[in-house]
Amino acid sequence: MILEGEMKKIGKRLIAAALAATLVMMPSGMAAAEEGNSEETATVTEAEQSAGTDATSTEEIKDGTVAITSDDPEAAREAEREAGYKIQPDTNGLEGWPEGPAVYADSAIVMDMNSGAVLYGKQTDVKHYPASITKLMTALVALENSQLTDEVLFSDESISFLEPGDASIGMTPGEILSMEDAMYGMLLASANEVSYAIAENVGKLMGGDYDTFIQKMNDRAAEIGCTNSHWMNANGLHDPEHYTTAHDMAVIASAVYQFEEFRKITQTLTYTIGATNLVKEERIFQQNHKMLWPQNENYYEYCTGGKTGYTDQARTTLVTMADNGDMQLAAVVLYDFGNDAYVDTRAMFDYAFDNFEKVALNTQEKPEEIEAYTDMDSYVVLPAGVDFADLDREIEITDEQNHTGTVTYTYKGQNVGSADVVLTREYVSGETQENGETVQVKENSAETDSFPFIAKLIIGVIAAVVILFLILFAVLKYRQIQRRRRRRARRRPSGTSRNMRNTSQTRNGTVRDRSSSRRTTSGRTSPGRASSRSGTSQKRNGRK
Repeated sequence: MILEGEMKKIGKRLIAAALAATLVMMPSGMAAAEEGNSEETATVTEAEQSAGTDATSTEEIKDGTVAITSDDPEAAREAEREAGYKIQPDTNGLEGWPEGPAVYADSAIVMDMNSGAVLYGKQTDVKHYPASITKLMTALVALENSQLTDEVLFSDESISFLEPGDASIGMTPGEILSMEDAMYGMLLASANEVSYAIAENVGKLMGGDYDTFIQKMNDRAAEIGCTNSHWMNANGLHDPEHYTTAHDMAVIASAVYQFEEFRKITQTLTYTIGATNLVKEERIFQQNHKMLWPQNENYYEYCTGGKTGYTDQARTTLVTMADNGDMQLAAVVLYDFGNDAYVDTRAMFDYAFDNFEKVALNTQEKPEEIEAYTDMDSYVVLPAGVDFADLDREIEITDEQNHTGTVTYTYKGQNVGSADVVLTREYVSGETQENGETVQVKENSAETDSFPFIAKLIIGVIAAVVILFLILFAVLKYRQIQRRRRRRARRRPSGTSRNMRNTSQTRNGTVRDRSSSRRTTSGRTSPGRASSRSGTSQKRNGRK
């Protein structure tokens, strides 16, 4: 009983130790995250979804149908066009900044795709309907969450929404394309049903559905730096809650351009989709961006890709990428007027390539807060006559433990480039203490006082498994001991009877003579017992 009680105590202690180890390894607040913080988490997600914007009802977005439905649509269009041309670029107001061209687009921007420097800007944060340039955001999320070899199955939902006049390549329910073919259909032919099908299938790969993909578009836009965008669909068909800005589209263009697959697709002129599981005919379609076609009057020799867009509400929208061998730029025009979009884009590219140059950061004296640039090829883009010493800088600490961050250089408030950096320990310590935080900045990134959540989780699981193994071992050991006790208990009755018999005989005066193996009782010997004992003694002597 004592042994059994001790084993039960040991078992309880081992179980308690397992629970304690699991709790110790669990990051603080994790238990509450699944139970009490779900509403708070949803609120944060909604905030990220809107990417920091106000509701569309609080800010009027230009709608091209107003002019179209007027008494004189042509005159109304021309009035809007001239009014847009008169709006001066914001960058023209910067002292020492080269004067940029006037454009018809209501909003326009030229951004260096690697540094984020804004070389030209006109109403860059004004919201507009994007139309089909939405598909660049769709491409970014798809490329980040799928493979080109994945299958894209066309459901009824991916096709039933189409209306006469919507861009399409005639897909039918049940057809299957590879993700690669689908990307060509979306980016070259601007096929709306293909955009929907890509979103639906990638959403399933992400563990959800079409809506999951749309939510990811909003989340990802916020993560890469978009501040005034909200996405309601994957193709850009009009929705009053579906909007973006010139700045945000330039950020999206810069992000998707980093994918080699995108660069290959977006500058392809003609593409053929072969026979599918349901349709035996080939589908052949061409690139819609006119600046890529050598025989077109809008051809631009440095153009490397882009995306066109148009709806009555958005008017003409255009995103274009260009590379002159030195700088890689993205140009965006929103609420433009037909072919003016190409004329405006060319003027902006010529202005940027002619007036700006890259300045390598590793050739300049590092600010005292910066220990090193993460990428030795980092640079800023400056106009002639502006020196690096004229720039201001803003530093954001992204990892206090590893003292890393991002530095953004500005000239008169204008972004001229940003870079990832390693910050000095003194700067990070000073900044965190100034903000009332207590942070120990480590000297070696390999040393840390706190493991990432996944590391804690793995260690906790291993610890729990080890302790459970020990518990199992203890239980098996306990059962083994119990079995031994039961075996001993079975042997005890015969031995006990013998002892009782001997005790009884002793009480009756029986004495055992060990030397002769005889028993005497009151001086008499029992003949039968004496003979038996004697015989046994003889046999034993014979064995010797």
